[in-house]
Amino acid sequence: MTESPSHDRLTVDEITDDDVLFVDDEHFSRENVCIVTGAGSGIGRATALAVAANGLTVLATDVDEDGLAETTAEAEALDVDGRIETTVADLTRDADLDRIVEDAAASGTVRYLANVAGLQHIDAIEDFPMEKYDQMHDVMLRAPIALSKRTIPHVRGTDDGVGAVGNMASVHGHYVTADKVGYNVSKFGLRGLTQSIAAEGGAGLRSFSISTGYVKTPLVTDQIPDTADQRGISVDEVIEDVMLGQSRVKEMMEPVDVANLFVFGFSTHGDHLNGGDLLFDGGMTLTYE
Repeated sequence: MTESPSHDRLTVDEITDDDVLFVDDEHFSRENVCIVTGAGSGIGRATALAVAANGLTVLATDVDEDGLAETTAEAEALDVDGRIETTVADLTRDADLDRIVEDAAASGTVRYLANVAGLQHIDAIEDFPMEKYDQMHDVMLRAPIALSKRTIPHVRGTDDGVGAVGNMASVHGHYVTADKVGYNVSKFGLRGLTQSIAAEGGAGLRSFSISTGYVKTPLVTDQIPDTADQRGISVDEVIEDVMLGQSRVKEMMEPVDVANLFVFGFSTHGDHLNGGDLLFDGGMTLTYE
C-alpha cells in the first residue's frame, strides 16, 4: 500500500492572531485571572494562549514543566496582550490544588477557570485497572470539582460577582464508545458538575461545558500512525473512516478552535450560556445516515 502524504493532517500549526477569536469584554484585562489546567500541551495550551491574547492574565498549570515553558514561549511569540504565569502542579494532590488557586489569586482577581486536563486509557470494563480509573477520576473529575470549590469564593468576592467555570467535556459526555469507561464516566460527570455550578451560581457566576469530537492533540494524534499500521490502512482511512466515520466533517478540529469556544463562553457574549454544553462534534452524535 502506498501511504498518502496525510500525516500533514496530524500537524498542528503555531497559533497566530488570525486563528484567535478576539472579544471586546470589559473583564478581559490583565487584573483578572483565568486558571487553565492541562496548559502544557494541546487544548490547554491553546486555551491559555487564546485567553491571554484577549488580555487576561492566565495561571497556566500542568504537571509537565517543560510543556509549560513551551506554552510561555509561544505566548511571547504571539505577543499576547495579557500575560501567562505558570504553576507546576499535580491535580491528584490537594496541596497542589490549593497552591494553584493561591498562585492565581496572587496574580490578580480570579474570575475564570478552564478545566481542560485529561488523559485516556483503553480497556474493557472487566480488564480496566482500577488504579488507572482512580487516576483518571482524580484528574478529570475530582480536580475540576475541587478547583471549582476553591475558585468560586474568589468570583463571589469580586465587586460584581462576574465569572465562569468552563469544563472540557466531549462527545463521550453525550454517548459512549467501548473500552473507555474511565473517560466516559469522567466526561458525563463534568456535564453534571457544569449544571450543578449553574444551579448554585447566582447573578454573575456561570458555568458551561464544551463537547467536541476528535481534536488534533497529542492524546489523539500519537495513536493514529500506530492504528494505521495495525489495521493495514492509511492515516487518511483511520481519520475518515475509523475516527470520523459517523461525523459529517472529515477533518479533526484544531486545539485553537476549541480554545476559541472557551473565549466565547467566558465572555459577555455567553451571558445566557449557563449550565449548557457547546456541542461542536461535526454532526457525530446527532445525525445518522
